[in-house]
Amino acid sequence: MRSLTEQDIRNSFVNCSKGEAKRLAVPRDLAERPWDDLDFLGWRDPGAPDRSYLVTERQGRLVGVAMRFQTAQRGFLHRSMCSLCLTTHPRGGVSLMTARKAGAAGREGNSVGVYMCTDLACSLYVRGKKLPETGARFEESLTLEEQIDRTTGHLAAFLDKLYA
Repeated sequence: MRSLTEQDIRNSFVNCSKGEAKRLAVPRDLAERPWDDLDFLGWRDPGAPDRSYLVTERQGRLVGVAMRFQTAQRGFLHRSMCSLCLTTHPRGGVSLMTARKAGAAGREGNSVGVYMCTDLACSLYVRGKKLPETGARFEESLTLEEQIDRTTGHLAAFLDKLYA
């Protein structure tokens, strides 16, 4: 992914108003992000524990998505799998992220959801740049490129649902 500016990020949102996009918390460490290792920029809102944001490139343009999630209240031994990168996490490491649909459907209250890594670090888990709390991912027979393609394909399918 190419590096982004704060203005790039704010202009990319498709499922919130311009005013909401102007007020949302953008990461302050954009210059330090590992852009070459990211398929999308994802972050949680430090001022609102139930909000997270994702920005990615789709069909040659930036698409930003505002999402909400509820923190998991599951048992200590419960494990969940991210539906984008297929990384498993113990309690609270995966959350159902819901996003208002784009356009009129979103204004009517329609939304879509996807189970994602709560820290939105899917790209780093796939590439082995970050380890889940358990210390490892399942060994796969797919190449790294195939795993990256699968992750971006799952993300694209989620984004497609925003417009459907």
